[in-house]
Amino acid sequence: MSSEQFPDLEATVPEVTAQALWERLESGESVTVLDTRRPEDFEAWKLTHPNVTNVNVPFTRFLEDGNPASSVPDEVPDGPLVTCCAKGISSLYVAKFLARKGWSVEGLADGMEGWARVYELTELDVKSEAVIAQYYRPSSGCLGYLVVADGEAAVIDPLRAFTDRYAADAQAFGAELRYAIDTHVHADHVSGIRALADRGIEPVLPRGAVDRGLSFEATLVGDGDGLPLGDVTIEPVALPGHTTEMTGFQVDDVLVTGDSVFVDSVARPDLEDEDAAREAAATLYDTLMMIGDLPGGTVLAPGHAGPTTSPRADGTYTATIGTLRGRLRAFRLDRETFVAETVADLPPQPKDYRDIIATNLGQTDVDDTEAFTLELGPNNCAAATPADD
Repeated sequence: MSSEQFPDLEATVPEVTAQALWERLESGESVTVLDTRRPEDFEAWKLTHPNVTNVNVPFTRFLEDGNPASSVPDEVPDGPLVTCCAKGISSLYVAKFLARKGWSVEGLADGMEGWARVYELTELDVKSEAVIAQYYRPSSGCLGYLVVADGEAAVIDPLRAFTDRYAADAQAFGAELRYAIDTHVHADHVSGIRALADRGIEPVLPRGAVDRGLSFEATLVGDGDGLPLGDVTIEPVALPGHTTEMTGFQVDDVLVTGDSVFVDSVARPDLEDEDAAREAAATLYDTLMMIGDLPGGTVLAPGHAGPTTSPRADGTYTATIGTLRGRLRAFRLDRETFVAETVADLPPQPKDYRDIIATNLGQTDVDDTEAFTLELGPNNCAAATPADD
């Protein structure tokens, strides 16, 4: 709906940007978010943070025959509140409505679309010749990585929506961006490697992407094809299961695992070929066992964090292999049980995931607005059955 479709309440309320709200939440402030979208949209994807309490009251409850409702719905909590919707339109009307009724209220500028533009960078506290920092997108849990060594930088799993960030962030560390690397053909977000390639950055993908229909030129790597970066080498490590070509990238004692194993769950096996989910889950089991045999001090840096994932002391969503061996029951399951649990009750597949895959393979082209819209939504890359204790 456009703002013109709502009654003019002749009221003014403050609007808070998503970035400012994120900073308030991270500082420890507790916030009650009044989401005015339809219940099904709210249940599918909402603003999540440990300091957020969500309440859903659709904006239609604040209207009567196209006019402002006579009273405030009973479900609306006392203020202060931050109202939220898809684009910040219906929620701004509700904020004005509540302000006229005496509530302390702010509107979230641009709604969930604004929330999807929050993107944070935090350096890992690890022993490495390189600087390794983690990107985090709170709206979807997407994680990416910036690796900097001796004046050169690589970004792993970049997002198209944040193409402008990567070279600037590398420069802030005194480096030039050399590589844009994808761990696999993503199904939940539009990759940034093609956009970065247009800016002269070398795109890198696993060799198996060719078998999936890769349609643009890229450097292809597999086990043993180290990528030199300053005074370190980024080592590809095959981690199939979530997809056939899934490849991790190791720098010293840090293993970027993409969507294979997360710090509180394992990847779903059905986004490449739904009919081969059981076979993929069996392959993922072998990958999990291989990861479990790594030295306990190896730091696993995953491709996603779930809405309940807790960060490490350094603020990043990482964990040592030793910690994960004790935390994830998946490491202690036999193959048959692991496969059965991993394919049982899989969550909904990411919205528009087939179009996203085609875009990431270079088979279709979309503009920046279409790319951003395609990937709006929650993180659905983990298996539905929790893998932790």
